[in-house]
Amino acid sequence: MLMDMDSKTFKNYSKEEVNNFLNQIIKQVERMIEDNKFKNRELILKDKKIEELEKTIAIMRSKEEKLAQYERMEGTLNRALLLAQKASDQIKSSAHKESEIIIEDAKRNASRIVNESLLKAEKTEMEADMLRRNINIFKRKLKGLIESQLEMVDDIEKVDF
Repeated sequence: MLMDMDSKTFKNYSKEEVNNFLNQIIKQVERMIEDNKFKNRELILKDKKIEELEKTIAIMRSKEEKLAQYERMEGTLNRALLLAQKASDQIKSSAHKESEIIIEDAKRNASRIVNESLLKAEKTEMEADMLRRNINIFKRKLKGLIESQLEMVDDIEKVDF
């Protein structure tokens, strides 16, 4: 028989020792179950944190893509501004050269107009001088003619009728 005479022992194991041992095992298993529950709660919390972090990472990637897009747009705008500035500078330079040409043409035209006006004024003055001389000559001839006519009138009075 496996049991000894003493009912409290079984193959040299006492019932109390076995119960104590089983109680220790039960306590350890309960602790392990509690630890397991605690670790499961921690895992659930960590899973939630992981999900939040993944969402944050997704948002950050989206923002990084938008930032990269904005940086590309900024580069495009900067290039457009540089081209516009160059075009503006070329237009200014062209307009300045054109204005210089127009001013030079205007100066030449003004000079030509002034010279023509001076020549016309000189010609007009010469014509006026010639008219004055002709008028003086005409006056002298008319005066001479009138004087000769007066002399004839005086001569007619001297004649007896």
